[in-house]
Formats: sequence, structure tokens, C-alpha cells
Amino acid sequence: MILITSSLSVLLLAQVSADPLVAKSVEAVSRTELAKFHTMLASEPHVAGSVGDAHVIENIAKSFVDFGLEVEIDRLELLLPRPKASLLEIVDAEFPQSTDPTLAPRRGVMALAITEPNLAVDPQTAHPDLNLGWNAWSGSGDVESSVVYVNYGTREDFAQLKSLGVETKGKIALARYGGNFRGYKAKFAQDAECAALVIFTDPADAGSGKGSVWPDGGGWANDACIQRGSLLTLPYPGDPGTPGRKSVPGVVRAPTDDMLPKIPVQPIGYAAAREILSRMKGEIAPTAWIGGLPCEYRLTSDAMESTEPVQGVRLHLKIEQERLVQSTANVIGRLAGKSIPEEFVVIGCHHDAWCFGAADPLAGTICLMESARDFGLLSKNGVRSDRTIVFAAWGAEEYGIFGSTEWVEGMERELSARCVAYINLDMAAMGLKPSFAASPWLHAELLRAASAVPAPDGDGTALDLLPRVSADSSARSIGELGGGSDHVAFWCRALVPSVSISSHGSAGNSYHSNYDTVAWYQSTVGSDYRAAELVTRLTNAFVGRMSDASVAGFDAERTIALLAERLLAAARKAQDAALPIDALTALALRIDSLGALASATDEAVRVASATADLTVSTRAALRSCRDAFRAGGGLAGRPWYSNLYAATDRFTGYGTSVLPEVSEAIEDRDGARLERAVTRLQDALAKFENALVALRASVDPLNRQ
Repeated sequence: MILITSSLSVLLLAQVSADPLVAKSVEAVSRTELAKFHTMLASEPHVAGSVGDAHVIENIAKSFVDFGLEVEIDRLELLLPRPKASLLEIVDAEFPQSTDPTLAPRRGVMALAITEPNLAVDPQTAHPDLNLGWNAWSGSGDVESSVVYVNYGTREDFAQLKSLGVETKGKIALARYGGNFRGYKAKFAQDAECAALVIFTDPADAGSGKGSVWPDGGGWANDACIQRGSLLTLPYPGDPGTPGRKSVPGVVRAPTDDMLPKIPVQPIGYAAAREILSRMKGEIAPTAWIGGLPCEYRLTSDAMESTEPVQGVRLHLKIEQERLVQSTANVIGRLAGKSIPEEFVVIGCHHDAWCFGAADPLAGTICLMESARDFGLLSKNGVRSDRTIVFAAWGAEEYGIFGSTEWVEGMERELSARCVAYINLDMAAMGLKPSFAASPWLHAELLRAASAVPAPDGDGTALDLLPRVSADSSARSIGELGGGSDHVAFWCRALVPSVSISSHGSAGNSYHSNYDTVAWYQSTVGSDYRAAELVTRLTNAFVGRMSDASVAGFDAERTIALLAERLLAAARKAQDAALPIDALTALALRIDSLGALASATDEAVRVASATADLTVSTRAALRSCRDAFRAGGGLAGRPWYSNLYAATDRFTGYGTSVLPEVSEAIEDRDGARLERAVTRLQDALAKFENALVALRASVDPLNRQ
């Protein structure tokens, strides 16, 4: 990782603070305004396509106009599901009919809760527009069967069940949240021929096992808390019927029924999960599969004693969902740059939520709003950016990253040619511990921006708070960007250098539940909005840098170092998979040999940018550097993705697949595919080297001056 020590932070702060736009935008952030935005946007449930969603769109657009932005409401027509009915119950369950132990138990049906009860301490939880707990894109159906516990429902978990001889066909799978994207739990359950899936939040992962629960003294999920969410696992994000095309009114959609989930899926809280697990009779689950409920975790509901089966719990699950085209919108606000308005920086966060969304997404959306207010106010006072700044509130992210994907698909060429950076703020302000994930060539500018932001406690800067690579290292860790949010189309398809800015550390979780309200947020994260202030300041400092005409936003040396590191790691994995590694190691060495050229190019660009704005030829060479990693025709097996450096992980959804064609060939133990992937990388590296040479040549005249 990049080595930035505390002693260097003073130098970086001096360099960055010399930019009046950076300094003034950091100073402009108001916690009072952040709190106002939160109250406004979290006043009612606003799932995409709903009346509440329309109100949020209207309020954001009006605010952007008030800030002095040029506003566009980008209307979208999207295929979205809606819940119609849901039922989950234990059938043929035993219940004591009295306190007299001599009386036999009665048998009957126990309905399990599929929504959260209202809370007297939080009137918002009684809002009439709140819906039941549901998973969007679930199949509809009516199933009754015995149960198989599948741990987190990962690919490895289902493989382990198979190795243990546990039958999954026709059973209702019970999985806990965590380990992978919920959609892959459904996909792997369907692949294992399960009849249905029930997903629960385990107290060990996000509930009472982590600390006090909401509202009883803490912010962790109580036993009724239900995590909603999408199940979409298509080989691309966005509207299922329009891959690569924008979903506008009248668009022709491709058939997708065969690609969408078919089995019914229902989320529940851990009180309901305990009722199921405590009645299971089968073999005890492996130690690593045991969560935090005060009951035994068993693999199956039925057991065998001698040759006779002993029946345990059976579940009845009935789900009805409909899928129809509905309307929502992205809200786009533009603040025109003064000297190179054709180039732009985009700041984005989605505005839709499963319920009130005080944390997800609004802990990021309010930072977007405040950033727009800050830069708009500065512009009115004569302090303007060189590049245009675009503020984007995306629609329907929760259903499968729809709004941002459709926008990128609609203007991909313009983005590739003119967008210098994308900043994502999804659910960003969740504590006072900042962290970044970013494209390699933005690392240096990101760290410079952090050095311009005071630490929340007033001691040092935000740079000093970033996580270290290790306890004995002063190097700061910046993560890789993968899946799960609105950066995907920008980075993984359009190759726009991207950043995710966040700050975490609060002790609690109300994720995608009816309890994700302002009351929960203020109690758990803080009513002082210091976390949102920190994230907005980091965002403003970075945008202030990236919107300056003299800033290239490129780090060749860092890119080369990371490529070499990732290739050597891939070679080790290939060796473990008994695949040939000579081509991989040779490519890693070749990349490493470009270090001197990369370092010299970075230095030349720094000198040039310090003395004058970057020339047209320099900007063209910078675009060529990043376009070198564009996969013509898309990635092998996943043509929607175009970035040879990074893509969404195939099996977790949230993670990153770095050098995806290489990584996936190794995972599949496919030597022929690995050879083709290495050849593609060799071609990309040759283009990158040529672009570096052109970039250095473009700034030589400036250096000679």
C-alpha cells in the first residue's frame, strides 16, 4: 500500500490547503444542514417506484435548484417486483396445552413473524406505508417441506453439505445472512434443488451477540429485525431486460424469466429462526456453522433413530410477487466548470430505500446533498471549480444497481472521454473511522485530500485515522472496489477511475429493516452528525482536487506496483491449482520492469501540472492510460464487464475480482482460459506502456520551460 507517514501529512496538508476551493469547501460543511437533509429525506418510506420515492425525488430536485445547480430529472422505466402476499408457518408443531406436565401437548400450526412490530419509542415504525419483510425477485410459490440448515448458503457451504451426504433436494433451506450476497444464497439453493429458502439474521453476526439491541440500550438488531433486499444475480447490474441499453419509456426488453430466481425466498428475524432451529432433530452442524442462538444448530429437521425416521420441524412457505414496469428517476445536478467544463467529476449516492433508509442509503445521500450545497454556495460567491461537478442521486439501486447503471449505459462514450473520477457515498457516514476503496491511479490524490481534513477530535488529520496495512507499518490501506453499489458501472464497465468514501465504527445494525429510522441513527451513530461532517469534508476535499485543471488524477507507479503484486499472488494461486505459472511470473516481471518509466512519468506530470494546466495532448494520453485495460468485447463469460483490472466477484456479489479473467480461470482450473487471459493482459500492458511514453512526451515541453 502507499506509504504516507504522519510526518508527510504536514507537507501534504500544506500542498492541498493552498487550493482555495479545497480549503473553503472543507470549511463550508454544516452539521446543522446535514441534520435537516436527514429529517427531510427520511420522513417516510420510499422504496423505488412508490409515492414516497416520488416525494424524495421532488425534494432533492428542488434542493439542487436552490443550491444554484442545473437540474435534470432523468426519468426511468424499470422492471421492478412488488410483494403481494407472504406466509411462513411451522406446521404440525407441538405446543403445551397447559402448565400441567401430565397433559399431552397439542399439535397445530405456528405462524412466524414476517414483519417487525411497532416500537413505542419510535413513532416512525408505525407508518402505514411500511411493508412486510421480503426479498425482491423471489419466485412465487406455495411450498411445504422439511428443513436443511445451510449456514451462510455459500458455494462452499453447499459443497460441504454434499460431502456430508446431506440431502437438499426438495427441502426448504435455512441460511443466515453474511458470507455472500443474499442473491447467491438463493442461486446456490436453487442449484442444489431446494424447494425454497428462508434467510435469517443471526444474533452472533448482527444482533444480541454483538451487544445491546435496539431500542433496549444499544443499536444492534433485535430478534424481530428483518433484513430485506434484492436477490438479483444476473451477469450484469441494472434493469434485467436491457443490458447495455438505457431503460427509457418504450424500450424493448429482452426476456429474462429464465434468468431470475424461481424458488420462493423469505427473510425473517432471529426469534422466528429460533422457533425453527430448536425443533430440528438431525445431526449437529459443524462448529464453524454454529451461530448465537441459544439452541442447537442441526443440519436437518428430521433424524434417523435405528431405521425409523424421527420427524422434526416442517415449514409452509407461500409467496406471491408481481413484476411490472414502474417509474422512478435519477436526479442530476450540474455545476459548470469555469475553464474546462467539458471534463467533469461525478459524486453519487442512491436515494431509494427499502423502508426509511436513515442509514442505507441516507447516511451517504445527506453527504451528497451537503456537498452540492457547499460547492453551489462557493460558486455563487465566485469560488468555482475548473471542471464541471455533477451531483447524482440515483434511483432503484436497491433492486440491482439500476439508476446509475442505466445512466452510464446511456452516456458511456462521454464518460469514457470526459469523466475524470466518480465518488460513491452509499451508506457512508456510519462512524468516525474513515476508510477508502479506490482505483489504483487515484490513491495519491485521495490521500492528499485526507490530509486536508481535520480529524473529528481536532488532533491531526483524517489521514492519520485511515487504517494501516499492519500494526508495525505506517502505510495506509486503501481497498479495491468490487460490487454492491453504484460505482460498478462507472469502474467495471466505463473504466472511470472511482472511489468509495466511508466512515464506520458505530455499534449497531438496522440494515434494510423497518427500524432503519432517524431515531435509530441518531441514537446509534450520533445526533451530532460528526460522521456525516467527516465524510462530506473528505468528499469535498477530493472533489476540490479532482475538479482542478492542473490535477491529472493518475498514478502510474502505484498502478504498476499493484499490477505486479496482483499477478504474483495469482501465480501462487495457479501453482496451488496445479496450473502453469511461467507466463504469469514473466508478465509480473515485465510489469515490474516498467517501474522506472512509471515513476519518471508521474514526476514529469507533477512538474507540468504545478506550472500550468495540463495540455490537450496530455489529457488524451491520460485517457489512453486507463483505456489500455479495456477488454474489447467484454470479459470472457461476462461481456457486460469491460475492465481487465477489476470486476464484481462471481460468487459473493459484494467482493472484488482483481484481474478477473486470470482469477476466474484459476478458480475454475482452466489452463487454456488462463493462457488466453494472460495474452489479453500482455496486450493491455503493451498499450499501457505506449500510453505512458506518450504521456511523458506530452509534458516534456512544459518541463523544458
